[in-house]
Amino acid sequence: MSRTSRSRTAVGALVAAALLATAGASVPAFAGSSAPPPARSGANGPAYDRVANFYGAYIDAVTDEGSGHLGSQLRTFYLTKDLRTRLAKWESREHADGVLRAQDVPRAWKVTAGDSGAGHTWSTVRLTWGSAQHPTYTYLTVQSDLATKKISDIKAKS
Repeated sequence: MSRTSRSRTAVGALVAAALLATAGASVPAFAGSSAPPPARSGANGPAYDRVANFYGAYIDAVTDEGSGHLGSQLRTFYLTKDLRTRLAKWESREHADGVLRAQDVPRAWKVTAGDSGAGHTWSTVRLTWGSAQHPTYTYLTVQSDLATKKISDIKAKS
């Protein structure tokens, strides 16, 4: 093999190695893992799904300082007008967020479906406070109208 051929072969090998390294760098870290990549999904399902969607978005909105009017826009979309009026009165009296029934923002939430009847369904919302090592919980009962799926009442669970 001539000197020029060996040089071209070496350059070709280096270029191939660089391309492989670049391609490997763009593959996500979980590519070699047998576990599937994380995924989320959703559907236009039962009313408690809408309660979960609302609490997830609302907590994000009030946590993020730059969210502007998103919290009130979410309230307008997900809550009945009557509930918004009652929450405003409660918040004025209690100096706290009526949706969360607290002055702070929880670090996590969970929604569980409850009973249904008379055109309504109830969900239990568990709000998680404190550290991961020492969590505390508060529970809310959230009523939704079955016809509209809008949230029509929020109360501290007794």
